[in-house]
Amino acid sequence: MSVDLQARLRDVPHKPGVYVMRDRIKRVIYVGKARDLRKRLANYFTPSRAAQADIKTRALIDSIWDFECHLVKSDAEAVLYEGRLIKEFRPKYNISFKDDKRFLLVRVNLHEVWPRFHLARLRKDDGARYFGPFAHSGALRTTLNALRRRLGIRSCLPAEPTERDYKHCHDDIIRNCSAPCMARITREEYHRRVAEACELLDGQASQMIGQVEEEMKKAAEKLDFEKAAQLRNLLEDLKKTTKPMTRFTRKTLPSAIHPAEDLAALAEALQLGAPPRIMECFDISNISNTHIVASMVRFKDGVPDRDGYRRYRIRGTSNQNDFASMAEVVRRRYSRVLRESGPKRDELAPPTHASVAEGQVPPCPALDSDGLQISEVDYGPEYSQDEPTSAFPLPALPDLIIVDGGKGQLSSACKELQTLGLFEIPIIGLAKEFEEIHRPGRPLPVILSEDNGALKLLQRIRDEAHRFANGFHSLLLKKRMSESLLDDIPGVSENRKKALLTKFGSVERIKKLPAATLAEVRGISPRLGEEIVEYLTAASRRKAG
Repeated sequence: MSVDLQARLRDVPHKPGVYVMRDRIKRVIYVGKARDLRKRLANYFTPSRAAQADIKTRALIDSIWDFECHLVKSDAEAVLYEGRLIKEFRPKYNISFKDDKRFLLVRVNLHEVWPRFHLARLRKDDGARYFGPFAHSGALRTTLNALRRRLGIRSCLPAEPTERDYKHCHDDIIRNCSAPCMARITREEYHRRVAEACELLDGQASQMIGQVEEEMKKAAEKLDFEKAAQLRNLLEDLKKTTKPMTRFTRKTLPSAIHPAEDLAALAEALQLGAPPRIMECFDISNISNTHIVASMVRFKDGVPDRDGYRRYRIRGTSNQNDFASMAEVVRRRYSRVLRESGPKRDELAPPTHASVAEGQVPPCPALDSDGLQISEVDYGPEYSQDEPTSAFPLPALPDLIIVDGGKGQLSSACKELQTLGLFEIPIIGLAKEFEEIHRPGRPLPVILSEDNGALKLLQRIRDEAHRFANGFHSLLLKKRMSESLLDDIPGVSENRKKALLTKFGSVERIKKLPAATLAEVRGISPRLGEEIVEYLTAASRRKAG
């Protein structure tokens, strides 16, 4: 049951911080920041204000089951914390910070002969020293340039600048560099200046801030207001950059998700011998018969292993058939795993029934169309029930397979696993409507309570597979809408369209090419090339207008 959000709102302080919205299964669905948490959250939970919100915000409000607040020291810390949380949880209602772009860092390798400072976005284990991340990129760049000018730290690219590099550099002439390449400063002195700059970036900037304040006052006394304004702006940027801030790491992030506990609960609910460290989940996405696709997401130790994600275009059926699509993607996935992991099919054999403990999830018995176990097990043309079991290790295979759907999808997946000789991998189906867990050969599903960690873990992996499949489906639809422009051009047949896309990759690239370049493609005459250019140009103008 949802908590009383109005009552919770009265306990929220008027302070800066970050708020995290969760749905009924405790998933993070939105992360935001505010200078005044009470005022910002009132926009969500005050009925009169919520009624005036846009469609997306109203959908968010309807999904909120609970929220939590985290206080920070400043607005800059709130920006860093919000970005870190969004990248960690990828909430469905957030747009910003979902890309791979990170906040800026400052990197310096003190082991170089003449160290220099430069910007980076990824902290690496390369022996260099890193400062940041910094929320205000503009203030950071201004501060870094000021440090270079004041301390004479080089900004050129060569690892060890020489007299040859000096001929192409004018920083020394305009007094922005101490010119170590021309031996105008000793190495000891240069490293002392770099160490001073490191202290400033580390927050010990009171001396430099005092110097800038003094220069600003002197400029104002001389009525040089332009210089005073520049120094004032520099002073603000220095304070923003060097203000001490908390560095947020994965260990400091709030979470109601406990992967180890949820895995243990799942092992208990399914009566597995051990928690499934590696799980793989399949989902099918289609609209009518257009672009039927599938996704496979992999969880390792209860958290997403995104390097293991895969997506597929279904080839075996042109109709909307979830059962056939599920069979195809399971077959393609594990056929490839078996090829890459080494063992041949004749090295695998079905297990004896005694190898399955009483009460466990049955690995994969033969099922009828209703998902019920049939009496005789058909192991395929290459196997017989009399063959001995094989203990050949297959480290690339998962500990648990999950299919999005009920008995039909589960039965289709099981039949493909039987054909491949993969009898000992536990497999379940998760039906979305009532969150029922179907098991091979069992007439009744397992139903877990909403607050059960095992169900929450299964919902997370199922929803991630659904998100990944829908994203791929949307991408193909957008591509198809763009390619359809070529279908409307008189004289461009299916073969000519295929030739153009094979040569140039996309319609967007074709739009930028002259007719002469298009005419180089086989089947495209110079006249047809001109017609294609004219049509695409007119289509772009209509879209812009």
